Amino acid sequence: MTFTPNRAALMAALAAGALLTAACTTTDDMGGASAASNATVMVGGAAMYPNRTIVENAVNSADHTTLVAAVTAAGLVETLSGPGPFTVFAPTNAAFARLPAGTVESLVQPANRATLTRILTAHVVAGRVSASDVLAAIQAGGGRASLTTVSGDTLVATLEGGSVILTDENGGKARVTQADVFQSNGVIHVTDAVSLPN
Repeated sequence: MTFTPNRAALMAALAAGALLTAACTTTDDMGGASAASNATVMVGGAAMYPNRTIVENAVNSADHTTLVAAVTAAGLVETLSGPGPFTVFAPTNAAFARLPAGTVESLVQPANRATLTRILTAHVVAGRVSASDVLAAIQAGGGRASLTTVSGDTLVATLEGGSVILTDENGGKARVTQADVFQSNGVIHVTDAVSLPN
């Protein structure tokens, strides 16, 4: 099954700056039942309140300071405060630390803003895609589901050892470590690797 956002809606969202969303989960790997959208869960040592926006929650997660810095450098703070909804596959600080030395420092430079924006939006799918939606799509797709990101790239979701694995267009793999962190303007699924666009 392929999740492809409506192109007109997507372009309108891009024009409006609605590019990114964030959230987390009560299951460790998308393998179990997802939390109700009104549940408060912990991410990075902080409570993620479902009535707050992605930005209002993400800034409190000790595990996502690099992501927040990148979102700020890319000029996406206002976007993440917008109505959405969007689904964000949110890499942790440790995920960013696994990139080659100097990569993050280079990407947050003003001259590299377009590249950084492309990378960040390659982690975002338009709409509120829950863990159960992803699992149903994997099942309907015979073991794999293609997720079209806001950047126009594709993440392929599969199950490995009970965990949802996202494979980017370069063959890089990210495991969902926490799913269904619902916020007022979307949902975050925490990942252990940075997915890179082609």
